[in-house]
This record gives sequence, structure tokens and C-alpha cells, in this order.
Amino acid sequence: MSRRHSPRRSPCRSPHRSPRLLTACLVLALGAGTVAAAGPAEATGRSLRPAAEPYCYGEPSQPTADVSDLKAAFNSSNWMRTLQAVYKRRWPSGEALAVAQAKDKYWDQFVNKRSFEGFAESMMVAIHEETHMWDLDPSRTKWDVSIAAWINGGQQALTVPVHGGFPRKEILPLIKDRLTASMDDTYLRDRTQGEYLLQGVLAEQNAGLTGLPAVTVVQEYIKGIGASNARDIAATNLRYLLLYLRVAKDRHPDYWAKIKAEPKLRDLVLTQFLRTAYWMDKSAPYTGKLGSKDADKIQATNYAPENVAIVEEFTGRKVRVDAQKHCTAG
Repeated sequence: MSRRHSPRRSPCRSPHRSPRLLTACLVLALGAGTVAAAGPAEATGRSLRPAAEPYCYGEPSQPTADVSDLKAAFNSSNWMRTLQAVYKRRWPSGEALAVAQAKDKYWDQFVNKRSFEGFAESMMVAIHEETHMWDLDPSRTKWDVSIAAWINGGQQALTVPVHGGFPRKEILPLIKDRLTASMDDTYLRDRTQGEYLLQGVLAEQNAGLTGLPAVTVVQEYIKGIGASNARDIAATNLRYLLLYLRVAKDRHPDYWAKIKAEPKLRDLVLTQFLRTAYWMDKSAPYTGKLGSKDADKIQATNYAPENVAIVEEFTGRKVRVDAQKHCTAG
């Protein structure tokens, strides 16, 4: 492991269920240091702040763009060039992340180079983990103090205060079903994982969500089961974030007041809520290949009245609950 990675401080363990690609999230031993915010949601060039009402999350993608030439030329030595070229045509944000992380030596642990089909399938894990690498780099994130989040090629949230928090296992009493049981065991009931604070919730939510478009745009090449819980992961991690906010308000009022006073954090929560809706909708035709039959049920719980209420109270924005769930209400 490099000096940036430490197994003692992992914020996540990716639940790519056995016998699928079961990976432990690589860990960053975070140090001090932040950078100025960059990558606007509007044309300020400085912040993630969503545009005026109504704000609809979206990003460029062309999932039917022809990549047959790239498939034909694919081999184990040109996989990074292929990765960047495929995403340049189909999902420019993926290309941008791959370029930003191109020198990270840990890609090799996540990418299947044996075939183009295996390569496409492995992108859920690879992009998930490289999102962690970007987000948790110590130049951007200070453990349990401030965080970063790669949203897309034009939006990155930086220096977002989190003020510590409380163990995420405290949300368990609010989960009344078995829809997320396997992930609950990993992230909430595990002796170590359950103790992570808001940073752990947000880091896993962002990485899990970024892994979803990574395979949505190459779904026709996926033949195995290595990405078959991509939609479940995205919906579940949004569930955890919403429940964490509810517990903060109900059981930790001082902490709730502190985080609610942070505009960057409010904007990040709103963007992630709308972004999840956007990619869950885009990936919906591929349930079975990219998600279980429970994925939409999990996402439906995120729109229970109490969950919509908490996101609206925390962000100060009304969200739509109709077919345009990726938008705020104008």
C-alpha cells in the first residue's frame, strides 16, 4: 500500500456480493489540506451550488454511441486508452474521472482485462473505487472535518464541512424491512463499519452512485453478474444518507443545527438526491442486469413522506415526486 492507503481507516467496504467481485474499498490515510472549490453546477466556475428553481440534475451521456471498433481492438495492454475512449463517446464524466485518476496504480486491482465484456462489467467496481480515490485524497479531504465528492466532469464538491457526526449504525432502528439487509450487515452492523460518521455515509454514497452510470452506459456488453447490484447500491446509500439526517434531527439536535448551517453540505445533499433519481431512471430498463427487483422498492422508500420531508427541510428546496424526480419543484 502507498502512504495514501491504510486498511485501518477504510470508510467503506463495497458489497459486491460473493461470488461476484467482492472488494474492500481501498483506504486513504487522510491528512490535512484542502483546495478551492471547483466545477460549477451553474456558470460560476467556483461552486457546486445548484441553479435557481427549478433545478434539474443532468449530465451528458450517449449510451448508444458506436464503440465496436474499440471492442475489436481491446487487449490487456490498451485497457486504459479503451476506458477513456469508450467513456469519451458514451459518458464524458467517466472519461474525465479516468483522466484525473490515470496514474493511480490501484486501477489494476479492479479492472478485468481478459475480455471486453469482462472489462465493461468490471467498471462498476473500478469507477466506484476510483471515485473513492479521488474523493478521499488527502489534498481534498480532511478526515471527519471536510470532504470532497466527484459528481461529474463539470461538478466537484470540495471542502464540504461535515463536523464529525455520530456512528452511522444509529440509523438501524429506522430500517423496518429486509430490502437492504446484506448492505446493512456490511455498513451498519459491522463492528468497525458501523462506527463511521457522516464522512463514511457520504463517501460511500458518492462512490456507489458513480458506479451506476459507469455500467449503465455499457450495459449491452455486460454478460455476467458482477454489476447486478449497481442500482441497489445507489438506492441503498441514498437511504442511509436520508436516515442519517433524520436521526441527526431527532437525536442530535446540536449536530443537526451545525450541519444544516453549512450551505455546501446542503447543496451536496440536494445534488445527490436528484442525481440518484436521474441515474435510477436511466438504468431502470436494465433491472436484472444492473439491479435486483428490490432496487426500485428501495428507491421508493426514499420517497416516503418522512424522507422527502427531511431532504426538503435540510436543503431548503422542494423536490418533485412525480416522473421528474431529478428536479426541484419550481
